[in-house]
Amino acid sequence: MASIKIAAISRAGIFSPNHVGNDAAILHSTVEQLRRRGCEVRLYNEEQFLATDVQEEIILDMCRTQSSLEKLQHLEDEGRLVINSGYAIENCTREKMTRLLLSNGIPYPDSIIVDTDADAREQLRSAGFERCWVKRGEFHAIHHEDVAFCRHADAVQDMLHEFFYRGIRRAVINRHLDGDLVKFYGLADDSFFYWFYPLECHHSKYGDEQINGAPRHLGFDEGKLRRECLRAAEVTGVKIYGGDCIIDSDGSFRIIDFNDWPSFAPCRDEAPVYIAKSVMNMIRSWQRGRAAAERRGARRKEVKE
Repeated sequence: MASIKIAAISRAGIFSPNHVGNDAAILHSTVEQLRRRGCEVRLYNEEQFLATDVQEEIILDMCRTQSSLEKLQHLEDEGRLVINSGYAIENCTREKMTRLLLSNGIPYPDSIIVDTDADAREQLRSAGFERCWVKRGEFHAIHHEDVAFCRHADAVQDMLHEFFYRGIRRAVINRHLDGDLVKFYGLADDSFFYWFYPLECHHSKYGDEQINGAPRHLGFDEGKLRRECLRAAEVTGVKIYGGDCIIDSDGSFRIIDFNDWPSFAPCRDEAPVYIAKSVMNMIRSWQRGRAAAERRGARRKEVKE
């Protein structure tokens, strides 16, 4: 019998807009790599996970629903190893991510966070915002309408009203950045990092990549981007990450999105090997930590007796 038992939880389709197959494929490929390393892995979808008393001590997940995150957090608090952590996934919701990246000095667009029933026009004008992006603040994007490009303050206000009437109470407004759009994938242990131009790979969720147009292949410091992504992974707590950034004409960049466990679609042949190795290292570290805690507990018990 395998000594390492893992529950692998796929992402609900609603959170994989136009990428259901890609998200499922990277999880299944990673599961196969773990099985080759002697792990016993049981697959669940999010509905099964919520309805089941999961027995596995190690949980590898792509969850996004709030109820799933709450259950993951509860299991993690009980002492189970959860990758990605439910707390880390929650940190990637737009408002929390924005606050974390900005407060830690990670390059990120100038941003305003507002209630959707507020009049933000004067605040936008005072901050010098013209073209900007209005994004659902309290949760992950589900629909195309959860992220909108606006050309002036009145259009932003109209979008805030739409959010409010849809039941979305908070929004993040990012200043629009001109430059090359770059997408990246990586691991928090720095064993794997991959970046590409999504337009050149026909990789898109909603087609918003067209706003910045075809990449000009502006030069930038790839090592610095990798280091900033590692810092973002550290402050959010995400172990398997992805995101987007804009490269400016002077070579500077700003991360515009950072999220938990993306599809790795353009690099799916090589990524699962590195993800599985990273997961195995996390498991061994967790096992050593638990064994050390048990030894300390046993010594304390001996002293009391």
